[in-house]
Amino acid sequence: MHVPTPADWHEANRAHWDERVPIHATSDFYDLESFRAGKDALRDFELAEVGDVTGKSLLHLQCHIGVDTLSWARHGAAQVVGLDFSEPAVETARALARELGFGQDRAAFVAADVHDAAEAVPDSSYDIVYTGIGALNWLPDTRRWAETAASLVAPGGFLYLAEFHPMTDCLDDATGTKVEHDYFSRDAWVDETPGTYADFDAPTVHNRSVEWQHPIGEVVSALAAAGLRIEFLHEHDASLFARFPTLERQSDGFYRFPADRPRIPLMYSIKASKAADS
Repeated sequence: MHVPTPADWHEANRAHWDERVPIHATSDFYDLESFRAGKDALRDFELAEVGDVTGKSLLHLQCHIGVDTLSWARHGAAQVVGLDFSEPAVETARALARELGFGQDRAAFVAADVHDAAEAVPDSSYDIVYTGIGALNWLPDTRRWAETAASLVAPGGFLYLAEFHPMTDCLDDATGTKVEHDYFSRDAWVDETPGTYADFDAPTVHNRSVEWQHPIGEVVSALAAAGLRIEFLHEHDASLFARFPTLERQSDGFYRFPADRPRIPLMYSIKASKAADS
C-alpha cells in the first residue's frame, strides 16, 4: 500500500535484502553454477546499447551479488567495481570474483549506501557508470541518486541505466490489464509479501520492504539536471520474470504478453553522457 515514507525504510530494506542473498545464490533464477561455467548474465539489449567495454573502467551501483558486474569484466572491462548496501551480497560477489580468477585490480566490491558511493569507491570517476534492473525503486529520491551517479562519470564517459518500466507498477497484479495505482504517486509502497522474485515460495522472515515509483520523466529530468546529456531512452516490451501471470516466457528467455494482447513497455533503458571537457 502507498503510505508516507517510514523512518526505518533503509534498515527494513537492508534486512530484507540481507536475508535474500543466500536464497538468490542457490536459486535457479541466478543459476550460479552456469554462471561460473561461463553463462553471461547480461541481456542482449544491454550489450548492444552499452557497446564495447574493452579496456574501460565500469562502476556498477546497487550490484547485488555481482553477476552483472563480473559479466562486464568477462566482456573485457579493464576494471569493474560493484557497490551494494548489503554486506552479505558484497561478500558473495567477492567470493564469485575469486572463483572466476579476478583479482582486486580487475573486480572490486564495496559495501556502502549508493548515496555514499563517491566516498566509498576506489576511484573518483569511471568511463561507465552502470545501474542494472530493479534498483531505482529502492531509492526515494532520483535527483539525489542522479547527482551522485553523474559525479562518478568520467569526462567523455556515460551512465547507462536499464530498469523495469514504472507503468507496470500501475497495473493489477492478477492480469496486468487494468490500471489500479497512481502513476504519479510520490508516497512509498510498503509490502509484506514473503519469498522473493527468485523463489516465490522461499520461507522468509524479513518481509517488509519499502519501495518508490519513479515516472520516466522524473528519471530523465534528474539525469539532465545533474549535467548529463540524454543520448537515448528506449522502451522494451519484455520483462525478466513473470511480473503478471499472463506473461509468457519466450525462446529468448524474456517474458512478454501473448501475441493477441496489446503491448505496453515492461522495461526501459537510458544512456546519458558527460561532455569530454567537463
